[in-house]
Order: sequence, then C-alpha cells, then structure tokens
Amino acid sequence: MSIVAIINPISGAGANASVAAQRSALVRSEAERRGMRAVIHVTERAGHARDLAAASAAARAELVIVWGGDGTLNEAGTALLGSDTTLGVVPAGSGNGLAAALGIPRDPRAALAVALSGATRTIDAGLMAGRAFFNLAGIGFDARVAKHFNLRAAGSRGALPYILLGIREGCRYRGRDYRLQLDDEARPLRALLIAFANGREYGMGARIAPAAELDDGLLDVMAVEERSVLARFWHARRLVTGTAHLAPRIVTARVTNASVEADGPMEFHVDGEPDVAEGRIDVRVLPRALKVRTPTLGIRS
Repeated sequence: MSIVAIINPISGAGANASVAAQRSALVRSEAERRGMRAVIHVTERAGHARDLAAASAAARAELVIVWGGDGTLNEAGTALLGSDTTLGVVPAGSGNGLAAALGIPRDPRAALAVALSGATRTIDAGLMAGRAFFNLAGIGFDARVAKHFNLRAAGSRGALPYILLGIREGCRYRGRDYRLQLDDEARPLRALLIAFANGREYGMGARIAPAAELDDGLLDVMAVEERSVLARFWHARRLVTGTAHLAPRIVTARVTNASVEADGPMEFHVDGEPDVAEGRIDVRVLPRALKVRTPTLGIRS
C-alpha cells in the first residue's frame, strides 16, 4: 500500500520544537510493525497540507494520514475531494470535530491503528462560498470566535482560550438581519449564527447538530435567532447535552442547497477557518465526496 503521512507540528496546545520528530517516529514505527512503509512530510506553512495532499493524490497514493487539527484536515481533505485516495485522521487540534464525528480516538497510537487498519467509508462534504468543509461551516457568531481564535499564536490555543473567547464574544456580539434560502423555502431572520453541519459538533463535546450524518447527502441547518446576552448563555448549556435544537427561536432544516444574503460583508468559517464574503453566500452538499478511514470491530492498536 502506498502511504503518505502529513504532520502539522504546531497543531495542539502543547506543540513544541520536538513534536515533528516524535510524531514522525510514531507514524514510522506503527506502519513498520504492520509491514507497511509511510512517506512522511511535515508542514511548514499555511496551505502546505493542501499542496502535499494534492501531490499525493496525483501520485496515486492509496492513503494519506493527516496528523493535525480541523484546519489541517480541511486543507488535505479539500485536495483529496473526488479522488481515490483515502484520508486517515490523527487528531491533534483544539476542537477535533471531524475526528469526533468519525469516532476516531484521541490517543495518537490508537488513531494510527484506525488509519492504517480501519474500515473505509465515503462521506459527504459541504461547499460554502466555494470553500469545502467536512464537519461544520457557519456564518456569524461562531465565525467571529473562529477569527479571534485563529489570531492566537500556535501553542496558545486549546480548549480554555476557546471557551473564554466564546464568553467574551457572547457578551459583545450583536446579531444581524439575513435573508435565508433553504432549498425552496425563503426565510428572513435576525440571527446570531447560521450553522451548516455535516458532522455533529464543533469539538470538545459542543454538539450543535446531534442528528447530523456524514453520509446522508444532506446538510443540517441550525440558525440561532437573536436573543439577550443572559438567554445566550442559558441556552448555550444545551450544546453540552446535544439539545440545542430544543431551545426557543431556533430554525432547523435539512437541505441540499442554501443561500444566505445580508447587507455588507459576512464573516463565515469552514471547519473553523475564518473568511469573509460580500452580500451573498451559497452553500451546497457534495454527496459521497471523500474517502476516510474509520474504526472497525476487532481493530488492534
């Protein structure tokens, strides 16, 4: 089997100068003890994982293992869309929402076992403003948090800074008026955020779309209408219990196509990577777009 490993040495709150060597050694040893050989690359810049994955797919690699966070996985997965190359996941970021949706263990050795010996599954992807996503994309509040979180230096992210940013922006952020088109239904609303989910959670157990499925050919929509600051924090507790859809003034739907319009620029994110679009954002599902490795019964670590 032709295997390529792409390692992001700065993914994870505790990343340091020795991380690349440690992670490379573990990938090599886990592959070799299964009689396999992996070509290992370490990312050096933003976008490097995308370039490495694209080159691997062009060279007909059968498996690309990505050791990193949701942003690194988004880069590599985008390059592998529609190819015959399978994506293996070793989660190392702050949220790891896609890994959670796939049932990938957080322990690196166990995750490598899944990547090297697990089952192959074909999942959907989403497209927001021309950018692919595999777990979640959103407009509004969550994009603002993603923007500020990504401004933090590598090694200073993690769960606590993310939570503190969420609290700060939860006090500051103001909803805005949107014109939402969900397949054939038009709906104006004043919203804090509009999330499009392929997976179920942002990461760290915060489940925005608990019924979402990665391979059903649909995106789950969760639009949270504007509310008082106190109500925001009171209802946010439902993310932990997976009951956000039961909070008041929530719009839910399952769609194949959508659009969101607003006056002026809109902040959005794809898998936690922030961006800005002017006036209108189109969203659609890409059915059965990416091959991934998932756990299977009887797998040995």
